[in-house]
Amino acid sequence: MILALIIACEVGFWVLLALGLGARYLLKWRRTSVVLLLGEPVLELVLFVVTAVDLKNGAEPSWEHGVAALYIGYTVAYGHYTIRWLDGHAAHRLSGAPKPVGPPRYGMARARHEGRLWLRTVLAAAVACALLQGAVWYVGDSGDVSSLRSFQGTALRAAGIHGLVALAYLIWPKKAPKDEPDPSTERKESVRR
Repeated sequence: MILALIIACEVGFWVLLALGLGARYLLKWRRTSVVLLLGEPVLELVLFVVTAVDLKNGAEPSWEHGVAALYIGYTVAYGHYTIRWLDGHAAHRLSGAPKPVGPPRYGMARARHEGRLWLRTVLAAAVACALLQGAVWYVGDSGDVSSLRSFQGTALRAAGIHGLVALAYLIWPKKAPKDEPDPSTERKESVRR
């Protein structure tokens, strides 16, 4: 049941996002789009409540509960970032706004960008670990919590691996090709003008 709800929440996320952006840019219904986009966190709340009720009703903690915690953590950390990114692209494609500026590709600007993404992953792991720890305490001695502990380790490993990738960008920054100007320098110069 929990796995089906996770899939429904993921599908619901994208459906609400498409409806919200469509209402905003195709129909010009700004308030409706805000209401639709505010429905996104409600999905995570429903998943959290159903998972807690499932455990309260005596369900044995399993990998589905772990995946639910990871999903909620990911959505908390990356949900707004994803919506903002897609909103910029929808504004460009559907209403003629300028093309959104992509992330920096080279140098320390890229390293800072990767560092900020890593901090989001740390937040996702922290939220997932906190939810899983709450589930461990909630279940107590009445059930096997090894799968929940395993998913705490998974969340920490994901944050650690992403941290190593971000650190690699800092230690070995990618250099811009000689014939291609550094876009981060161009942005700074255009801001000064």
